[in-house]
Amino acid sequence: LILSLLLLLLLLLLLLLLFLLTIKFFATAIPSEGHQNMTEDFTQLSVTRNKIMTAQYECYQKIMQDPIHRKEGPYCNRTWDGWLCWSDVAAGTVSVQRCPDYFQDFNPSEKVTKICDPSGNWFRHPESNRTWTNYTQCNIYTHEKVKTALNLYYLAIIGHGLSIASLLISLGIFFYFKSLSCQRITLHKNLFFSFVCNSVVTIISLTAVANNQELVATNPVSCKVSQFIYLYLMGCNYFWMLCEGIYLHTLIVVAVFAEKQHLMWYYLLGWGFPLIPACIHAVARSLYYNDNCWISSDTHLLYIIHGPICAALLVNLFFLLNIVRVLITKLKDTHKAESNLYMKAVRATLILVPLLGIEFVLFPWRPEGRIAEEVYDYVMHILMHYQCFISVLRRHWNQYKIQFEHSFSHSDAMRTASYTVSSISDVQGYSYNHDCTSEHLNGKGYHDMEISTV
Repeated sequence: LILSLLLLLLLLLLLLLLFLLTIKFFATAIPSEGHQNMTEDFTQLSVTRNKIMTAQYECYQKIMQDPIHRKEGPYCNRTWDGWLCWSDVAAGTVSVQRCPDYFQDFNPSEKVTKICDPSGNWFRHPESNRTWTNYTQCNIYTHEKVKTALNLYYLAIIGHGLSIASLLISLGIFFYFKSLSCQRITLHKNLFFSFVCNSVVTIISLTAVANNQELVATNPVSCKVSQFIYLYLMGCNYFWMLCEGIYLHTLIVVAVFAEKQHLMWYYLLGWGFPLIPACIHAVARSLYYNDNCWISSDTHLLYIIHGPICAALLVNLFFLLNIVRVLITKLKDTHKAESNLYMKAVRATLILVPLLGIEFVLFPWRPEGRIAEEVYDYVMHILMHYQCFISVLRRHWNQYKIQFEHSFSHSDAMRTASYTVSSISDVQGYSYNHDCTSEHLNGKGYHDMEISTV
């Protein structure tokens, strides 16, 4: 209990610090809208100019250091076209590069082309008669991408807002009804609280940092601290999902652990371990990529954060598959007369997919192509930002189903496959035939706990 209070106090202090930083962001905003727009334009112009000058310097260094072209036949000389550097190419070929990230409306995933004609000269535009590079594809889908980005932005804000409201209601129920006190509910409380903290920090980050280009360009310490808190709480989300998976797997599969589990290890894993990759990332980022408030994604340092998260998701995937295996095996042996019962339990178990974060294992890589990327972004945003809200709706639907079924039948078999986490605990208790007090329900039976458990 003392450790829980200390962790809660630490998180509240972190949120208070982030709130104060947010107030500072808005307090230091330029009061005049016209002046603010002019300042942002000047800042963006300075950043763009610095990027182009750096690329030009590196290009001239490359031109002088690369070996001389010695192949036979005509070729186009290496050159700097004002934005990109081009190497020697044989006549009659088309050179291709990625679009630069100098401008906000340029998409770095699109292609730039430069044609070397058969005579060994770079292509000249017929209107200007000057050497010309085709950058038209870099911003051809700018309007559509901006529209998609705005849709995803509002989708994230609304989703996190609904999740915060739903989670706070659930936490209020858990804390108000003392009869719900048990280890499983304690894990739910911590998982929900980590979701609330992450949603609050995400909304603050999206509204106060990501939308403030001037702040990102100036790269103050305050926004880096907010990014550190965001990455830490994101890790807490997934490791509390892992804690849920470990506890559920232990409860169902490892029947020998009938005694009370020690939650201290869950606290250390859920709240303590994510500090390690977050701190390592902060140190590495400050040494190698100390720019843009640490929110740019074009660096391999993010694997420091994403690596442990992917490992936790893979472990949860193993737990889920093993739980399904045990359910099928035990229910086949126990309910031979009811062949469809274990299939209901398996379908109910699949509800654990969003709870345990398995969708990130099922869709680990972002596909190539504009349409495929948009579909992927929408699907993942809905799964990420609305999973808490949908889980609460699912819980209320399960409550309605349970009440409806109990009005017609009081059989234990029907109640076994009616809901997710509570139903799985029932199957475990039925299959292994050990006493339900292993979950420390404060004298309450599972029938009393079904209605209120997520």
